[in-house]
Amino acid sequence: MQIRLMSIAAAVALAFAGAAQAQQSQDTPRTSADKPRAEAKVDRKAKKADEERIEADAKAAKAKCGAMKGNEKDICQAEAKANEKAAKAELEQKYEPSDRHARKVEEVKAEGKYEVAKERCESNKDGARECKKQAKAEYDKAKADIKAKHAKADTKRERTAGSGASTTTSR
Repeated sequence: MQIRLMSIAAAVALAFAGAAQAQQSQDTPRTSADKPRAEAKVDRKAKKADEERIEADAKAAKAKCGAMKGNEKDICQAEAKANEKAAKAELEQKYEPSDRHARKVEEVKAEGKYEVAKERCESNKDGARECKKQAKAEYDKAKADIKAKHAKADTKRERTAGSGASTTTSR
């Protein structure tokens, strides 16, 4: 019993020591001579330029749709909108890489694909309903695959976040 309490106390102490060290390293003030801050300015400028390029590409893609008519125009606009959203999500992942942003990219791409598929189904007069059902089923499968793929990272995050609290309450 005493060994168990000692090991729990040691684990809690290590967890707090690691958190304190991480907090201390993040709170250290940076001077203008620090290189990371200079790189951040360059990244911000590059990110802004990439955002403007994405918006210009989207505007050009939507302009191409202007000459089209009917459902063809709707499909074109849906593709342009989906491509713009995907590009913005990828940009976010590029400049701030994380599991959360990677998941967002995949979700946005799946959603865009679904929106375009629904528009394509509109031109299929006879089987529009079945086509939309098929598109919805593919979208739901893609969402489930994304959730399953990222579930491991989510559970790992929950385990590390909850490990300190769960060890103190289970005596």
